[in-house]
Amino acid sequence: MSNVPAGGDDVETADPLVAALAGGDWVSGPALASRLGVTRSAISARIARLRRAGLDVYAVSGKGYRLSGAIDLLDARALRAELSPAHRDMLDQVILRQSVDSTNNVLAGYRDGATRACLAERQTAGRGRAGRAWISPFAANLYLSVGRDLILPRAPVATVSLAVGVAMAEALDDLGVAGIGLKWPNDLWIGRDKVGGILTEARGEIGGAARLIVGVGVNIAMPKTDASSIDQPWTRLIDHMPRPVSRSRVAGRCLDAVLSALCEFERGGFAPFVSRWSRYDRVAGQPVDLIENDRRTPAMARGIAEDGSLLVEIDGHRRAVYAGDISLRLSAA
Repeated sequence: MSNVPAGGDDVETADPLVAALAGGDWVSGPALASRLGVTRSAISARIARLRRAGLDVYAVSGKGYRLSGAIDLLDARALRAELSPAHRDMLDQVILRQSVDSTNNVLAGYRDGATRACLAERQTAGRGRAGRAWISPFAANLYLSVGRDLILPRAPVATVSLAVGVAMAEALDDLGVAGIGLKWPNDLWIGRDKVGGILTEARGEIGGAARLIVGVGVNIAMPKTDASSIDQPWTRLIDHMPRPVSRSRVAGRCLDAVLSALCEFERGGFAPFVSRWSRYDRVAGQPVDLIENDRRTPAMARGIAEDGSLLVEIDGHRRAVYAGDISLRLSAA
């Protein structure tokens, strides 16, 4: 285990006002002032700050304040409880923040070789593939990054994202998410709707080991009002599960899956994941469009190869395409 500062996990507690309103019920101004030990005017000022941060807070005379609905705040201890004993031991530190620009960016600031996970209730500059914005409202979804030094096998670094996708799909499947699948190269789908994505960044190589930061975003309970700028079909986990599951449990299972994928990848590269990818592949056998710059080429998807490339058939000829070169869309139904 790497040397991390004494005190273990680094957890930023929730704003007491947010915690007081988290249940989604009406709470009077005097009750909030008494609970927080501040004046009524201070409560009004803090409510205004929450609204500027993107939370919908209703105020009605005689009733007080409430959020638009109950929110499920992350709990670092509950999250750790979902990890296997081996992964609990290998994870040096959990960082939990209320708001960050990007969880990947937080981990990029560390250079001590420790294995860390960073989670946030909200991101102000979350990123997806190709620099696209990742919509990250407060206490609605999963924003998770894992930083770990990895001795890379003879496998392209780009296939780490595919390996993590496989492990994530398996974990969500085990949680009862109906219809979870994978869309090459790094999207989690339910049906033909995106529910999550993976962004892997290599931060240099020292002595044969690369510092990898794996970012994972999953739509758990995103309000539809927060998704107006999303330009593709999307969905959320809560609409595909037989019963509610806490965000901390989802976060813990996903973190466990990422750690598992990184360990397995370090031992055997991407090869152990290829057949498992096929189980969740939502693109194989489907007509697709390959998009390169402004050019769109129709093709038929034929699965993936051991190097993580997408196999396609164009005019009767097979071809391998790579994630850095091209974007993929299913052809219109």
